[in-house]
Amino acid sequence: MNISAVAKRSGLSAKQIRDYEKMGLLPHAKRSESGYRIYTEEDLTRLIFISNARKVDFSLLQIKQLLMLNDNSNRTSREVKEITAEQISKIEEKIAQLQEMLDILRHLHAGCHGDENPNCSILKALHGK
Repeated sequence: MNISAVAKRSGLSAKQIRDYEKMGLLPHAKRSESGYRIYTEEDLTRLIFISNARKVDFSLLQIKQLLMLNDNSNRTSREVKEITAEQISKIEEKIAQLQEMLDILRHLHAGCHGDENPNCSILKALHGK
């Protein structure tokens, strides 16, 4: 199948597919006589794997590691679980940071009268006053 067909089926853009190929996450596609990339069902399966991994914010390095493990019949589930545990920790840290930002914004929002007065406690707080 051509790049537009595999893009549609994988939910990725043609640019993303070419980028993943350049990064080595996807093997170089075979070419038609006219030079167009030709992708297989196996390529599509790999692209769906990459897309799903990106949806849970795995880094490209982590995805590369997961793909290597996926391709290795001697892998252990422990290795995969370790990468996933690392990602869980990163996401928990992001959630904590977002919660802290949300708490600050709620505090600022609650302190603002939101009336016709030009004085705004939110602007003052952002100035550090």
